[in-house]
Amino acid sequence: MSRPELVGRIARAADLTPAQARAALDAVLDGITEGLAEGRTVRLTGFGAFIPADRPEREGRHPASGERLVHPAARTVRFRPGEGLKSALNG
Repeated sequence: MSRPELVGRIARAADLTPAQARAALDAVLDGITEGLAEGRTVRLTGFGAFIPADRPEREGRHPASGERLVHPAARTVRFRPGEGLKSALNG
């Protein structure tokens, strides 16, 4: 599903204009992003949890040349689905 499709579903479900739905979606995504940037887990009960994670530095190889490369340490995010989402997916 694309962002415009999601905005349309939000607008219909909440009886909002597309502009209001877009603003609501942007606010939710901004809140999740800010929480993760602060190193906090963002839990949406029934849906799931977005969990910040640190990925350590690791060694790799360039696939074409075989040259050794160092992938720097990085922060990433993991998602753990909640029971409500699991139930919706599995019937």
